[in-house]
Amino acid sequence: MRRSAQVRAPGIGQAIAEYGPAVLLVALVFAAWEAATAVWKIQAWLLPAPSAIAKAAVDARGLLGPHLAQTVVETLVGFGAALAVGLLLALLIDLSATLRRALYPLLVISQTIPIIAVAPLLVIWFGYGLLPKVIVVGLVCFFPIVVGTADGLRSTDPDLIALLQSMGATRRQVFFKVRVPASLPGMFTGIKVAITYSVVGAIIGEWVGASRGLGVFMLRATNSFRTDWVFATIAVVSALSLALFLAVVGIERLALPWFYTKAREETWEEM
Repeated sequence: MRRSAQVRAPGIGQAIAEYGPAVLLVALVFAAWEAATAVWKIQAWLLPAPSAIAKAAVDARGLLGPHLAQTVVETLVGFGAALAVGLLLALLIDLSATLRRALYPLLVISQTIPIIAVAPLLVIWFGYGLLPKVIVVGLVCFFPIVVGTADGLRSTDPDLIALLQSMGATRRQVFFKVRVPASLPGMFTGIKVAITYSVVGAIIGEWVGASRGLGVFMLRATNSFRTDWVFATIAVVSALSLALFLAVVGIERLALPWFYTKAREETWEEM
């Protein structure tokens, strides 16, 4: 009973053991950064101290707000489109071996094309509005979703499929009762990778042509030699990416409680 309770509720101690080293390392890096700028008297336009960056972020919150809102819209819309297209392509690849042989190489080739080279063309074709940024985010995000979902569908235990077929299950029932649940861990892995890249895709689209967004704010700060604002924007972008990643992790834990319970049990057995 004690073991099962610890498996279900790892507690604060385990959380500290898991995330404490990373937090400590980040704190040490910022402390060394702060000390280095003070000891060597590094000019603020070259490398501002973390405390100066934090102050600049607070002072510029009124300016950052509209740009942040624009980037969030571009990111969510683009990621939503990538999710829909990615899941559809994964299903098509899974349904037909011919489609897999035809589409999979094209998907791989699509990732060899530099997005920074495609983005200006999208601006020429579609203007400076929302659509080019959404397309850039979609191009950045859809590949991990397709690969993760398609590989998850193919990783289904064949014994489970054979068991359901022996019990008279139809192809539809096998798909929804066995193959879809088995593909969810792989699908969420692809989604977590994609959501992390999505904000970067929006920033790239804004660099090429936009009037608002964190990428635009970063460019203007760079041209004005406001290095503290550049670092503040980077911090905001990182925080946004982390928040979106944690949101996906939360959804994954709600959707796959059995998966995380099994992982904790295996970890406990190893310990």
